[in-house]
Amino acid sequence: MSQSSQRTNDINADLKERVRAFWQAHPCGTKFSDAEMGTPEFFERVEAHRYAKEWHIPTAAGFDGARGLRVLEIGCGLGTDGAQFAGAGADYTGVDLTEAAIELARKKFELSGLRGEFRVADAENLDFADDSFDLVYSHGVLHHTPDTATAVREIHRVLKPGGRAIVMLYHRGSYNYRVGIRVLRRTGARLLKSESGIKIINLLTGEPVESLRDHARLLGGSKNGYMASDEFLSQSTDGAGNPLARVYSRREARDLFRDFRTVELHAYFLNKRFIPLIGNLLPRSIESALASRWGWHLWIYAKK
Repeated sequence: MSQSSQRTNDINADLKERVRAFWQAHPCGTKFSDAEMGTPEFFERVEAHRYAKEWHIPTAAGFDGARGLRVLEIGCGLGTDGAQFAGAGADYTGVDLTEAAIELARKKFELSGLRGEFRVADAENLDFADDSFDLVYSHGVLHHTPDTATAVREIHRVLKPGGRAIVMLYHRGSYNYRVGIRVLRRTGARLLKSESGIKIINLLTGEPVESLRDHARLLGGSKNGYMASDEFLSQSTDGAGNPLARVYSRREARDLFRDFRTVELHAYFLNKRFIPLIGNLLPRSIESALASRWGWHLWIYAKK
């Protein structure tokens, strides 16, 4: 191995450990419930929030069509979507980079009376045999791993011939990225320097004050690093301190999945927090039409 390759591997290993540590401390979705973590009420509120805010997921993921399929979810989080697959009759396996997520997902299945297999695993190095699964599902996960292309190759490897991948990645061509993050959030970052500015942002966007204060602390302790393009994107997606997030254009997504026989792309989800005044007034028909072009979530449907 060349010195440059070794250096890249070392950098990615360090970055992956930072990613793991962040999500270990902040399991995805936990911030959407104020009930005691791991209780039935906790999981009920997480699920209610998820499918109210991202109401397209059950249809886009095709939970109802999973009966009899061997399904692998990469980045199972709290087991919210996994429970839908298992409840529909899938033979479900969930993997995640963190012990925190696996523990909560197991608890979710236990409380729901569902069967599933769970294990800690790295998306870039899956511990499954070739041709093992009918469906591999991953929602909002692979843009957080250092080598997304390797993770996609692993999906291709573990899928059976004719098997399908359903993967959601953040969309470079979205309103959320081009306007919400690159313009509105960057402009609004100046307001983070004062408590009154934080309250103004909270009023306009609904983003929690404590979250905004976390961003303010990072901004105050940074010498322009926070505002650097890649760093600002990561900080603007899944919470202050998030070490890695990427966005993908439709062309980049097709290139990632070039080894698959067929690839279809669909965009969903407008982050209406970045559409002042009228965002929450949009009927679903208009929201869906706008999201099909400028949605933040780019769903890839690929067949091996």
